[in-house]
Amino acid sequence: MVTTTTYHVQGMTCGHCVNAVSTEVAAIPGVKDVQVELAAGLVTVISDQPLTDDAVRAAVDEAGYELAGA
Repeated sequence: MVTTTTYHVQGMTCGHCVNAVSTEVAAIPGVKDVQVELAAGLVTVISDQPLTDDAVRAAVDEAGYELAGA
């Protein structure tokens, strides 16, 4: 079952931020695609199965940013 979830990430301001978050989130097992809307601070993740907020939070933290509202 393919799942699409959108997260709000705080602190992204440039292309480097987008690349860092995309790379870390894409490394979560089961993730098929990551799309980042920089201006809105939104990260949309397509995965084989629902991801835990903890897994996404850890990946975003590793990139140096903060997952908001989860």
